[in-house]
Amino acid sequence: MTVDTSSADDSTVGAGAETLAVAAAVAAGEAVLSRRFGSTITLVAPEDLAGSGPATVVRARVASSPFALPRTLVIKHYPDPPEPGRPDPFAQEAVSYQLFTALAPEERMCPELLAHDGRARVLVIEDLGGVPTLHDKLHARDARGAERALLSWARSLGRLHASTASREPDFNALLRRLGGPVKNEDAPLPAVCAQLPGLLEELLDVETPEPVQRRVMEVAERAGSPSYRAFSPVDLSPDNNLVTSGGVRFLDFERGRVRSTLMDAAYLRLPFASSADALALPPGMSEAMIAAWRAEVVSVWPALADEDALAEHLMDGQLLLLWVITWEILPELNLDRHATPISREAALVTWWRELAKHSLRARLTDISEHATRVAAALGARLGPHADLAFYPAFR
Repeated sequence: MTVDTSSADDSTVGAGAETLAVAAAVAAGEAVLSRRFGSTITLVAPEDLAGSGPATVVRARVASSPFALPRTLVIKHYPDPPEPGRPDPFAQEAVSYQLFTALAPEERMCPELLAHDGRARVLVIEDLGGVPTLHDKLHARDARGAERALLSWARSLGRLHASTASREPDFNALLRRLGGPVKNEDAPLPAVCAQLPGLLEELLDVETPEPVQRRVMEVAERAGSPSYRAFSPVDLSPDNNLVTSGGVRFLDFERGRVRSTLMDAAYLRLPFASSADALALPPGMSEAMIAAWRAEVVSVWPALADEDALAEHLMDGQLLLLWVITWEILPELNLDRHATPISREAALVTWWRELAKHSLRARLTDISEHATRVAAALGARLGPHADLAFYPAFR
C-alpha cells in the first residue's frame, strides 16, 4: 500500500512516526509478556515518555491479565539493530537490569525487570510512577529538598557499587549470551589521555609537563586493574535518577557496564560532569556526598576507611574524569563557540580550578600548576562569564 504524504506538513509526519513507534513498542511488550507468563496480556492507554536514546519508551496500563502484574508498566523497545562492532545499547541495558533483578529487593537500585526478548529487542520494567527526578529537585526552589536528594543519590550510588563489586563475571557472561561485545570503556582511557596534551597545546597554548602526563597515564592504567571495580550506569545525568520514598533509583543503562569506580567516585567532586547543563553545588556539598558514598562501600573496600587512601582514590578519579571530559568537549568549544552553552565552558574552568585546589592539598605541585594554567587559559576566553552558576535550588 502507498501512502500519499505530499500534503502533510513535517509535524504531522513526525507525529505519525511517533504513533507507529509507540504502537510497535506496545505490541512488542504484549508479546514478550504473554510469552513470559504463558497467557494473553493486554496493554492500553500508552503514554510516550520521549526517551532521549535509541529506544522508544512507553508507559502503558495493564488492561487484562490473569496474573498479579503491576497496574502500569514501562516498555523500552529498540527497533533498530546494533551497529556492527559497537556496544549494543539494548544488550547493555537488558543485562544491567538482569544483574540487579537477581539481587534482593533492598539491594536493587533500579526498577525490576519483568520481561525481555533479545530478538524483539524489548524490555518491560517496573513503573516507579510519576516521582520527581534528581534534575527536578536541583531545579526547584527547595535547597533542603535538593540536599536530601543529593545525599540519597550518593548513598544509592554507594549501595549500587557495594552490591555489584564481585559481579563482573556474571555481567560479562550475561552480555555474551545476548550477543553484546564485552567492552569496558567507550574509548581506551590511556589512548584518550595521551591525546589531550596535544589538544591543550593546539587549542589553548598550554603545554603539559612530562611528569603530569606520566601521572595521568599511570592513573589511566590503574583504572583497568581489578581493584575497586563495580557496576556503573556510566550516564549519571540527574534526569536519569528518580527520587523515590525508598531512595534514589537509577534509570537508563544503555551504556551500563562494570568498570573502575574511580570514574563514578569522581562525580562526587565534579557533580554530573558528563551532563551538558551541569552547574555548581554549594560549598561542603561534595564532602557530604563523599561521606554518604563511603559509608556504603567501606564494607566491601575497607581500605577506603583510611583518609589517605580515600583521598588518593578521589584524586585519581577526579584527574582521570576531567581529562576525559576535556578531551570530549574541548574541540567543540573551539570549533563553534555559539553551539556550546556558556555554562559548559564555565564548568570546565571551575573543574580545572577544583583540580588545582585538590592536587595542591595532595602536594601534587606539577598537577596543580598545570591545572591552574589550563583554568586560566579557559577563563580568559570567557571573561566575566567564567564563574559557573549554582543549580537553581541553591541560588
